[in-house]
Amino acid sequence: MGEQEIGAFLNYLAAKENVAASTQNQALSALLFLYRHVLGLEIGEIEALVWAKKPKRFPVVLTREEVKALLGQLLGVNWIMGNLLYGAGLRLRECLQLRVKDIDFSYRQITVRSAKGDKDRVTVLPQNVVHPLKPQLARVKKLHEKDLAAGYGSVYLPYALERKYPTAKYEFGWQWVFPAASISTDPRTGVRRRHHVGEWVLQRAIKEARLKAGITKLAGCHTLRHSFATYLLEDGYDIRTVQELLGHSPR
Repeated sequence: MGEQEIGAFLNYLAAKENVAASTQNQALSALLFLYRHVLGLEIGEIEALVWAKKPKRFPVVLTREEVKALLGQLLGVNWIMGNLLYGAGLRLRECLQLRVKDIDFSYRQITVRSAKGDKDRVTVLPQNVVHPLKPQLARVKKLHEKDLAAGYGSVYLPYALERKYPTAKYEFGWQWVFPAASISTDPRTGVRRRHHVGEWVLQRAIKEARLKAGITKLAGCHTLRHSFATYLLEDGYDIRTVQELLGHSPR
C-alpha cells in the first residue's frame, strides 16, 4: 500500500467518519512515521486529499461576576496564579514559568520570557497580588536555601545559559516563583532539581473552583486570559495595547 491507499483512508476519516481535523492530522502523522521510520519508505504526494474542516469557535468569556466568584473559590498559591492569569493576561505556562527576577514590584510589571513565538514582553502586575506575592517569594527563598543546604538548589536554565553562566542556576533570581512541592529528576539531563509546579495543579483547581461557584460555562485557565482581554477592550483600551499585553502580533 502507498499514497493512494493512505489518501483513501484519510478521505474516509473526513467524509465518512466525520472526525475532527486534529484526529485526521494525527492519523496522517502516524502513517508518515510508520512508513519513514519503521518500514523505511518515503511517501510521495497524496493527491485529492479531503481535509476535515476545522470549526471556528468563539472563546469562552466569563462575566466580571463569574470571574469574581471563580477566583473566590481559590486558595493560597492557586489564588495568586489564577489572579495572574486574569489580571496580567498570562497563559498557563507563562505563569508557571515565571522566575523571581521577572517580577518588578517597583514598576508594577511582569516580564514574560520566551513566550509564544519565542518573544519577550512586559505586562502589568495586578495590584491585588502584590501583597500576597511578596510572602510567596519569601517562602521560595527559604525553600531555595533549604535545597542548597541539602546539595540541590539548581534550576533549569534555557538554551546555553547554563554553560555561559555556570553559577546562575543556583542564584535566587532564577528560581521559579511557583516551585514544585518536591525535588524530581530532570528527564533532559538526569539532574535532581526542583521544577515549577505542574500544569495540572492549577487546571484542576480552576475546574473545582468553577464547579463550586456554580458556573456552567466550560471555563478553564485560558478563559481567564480571554476575559482579561475582553474587559480591557470594554474599558476603552485600544486594540494595539491589548495585543502588546497579550503578546499577540498586530494584524
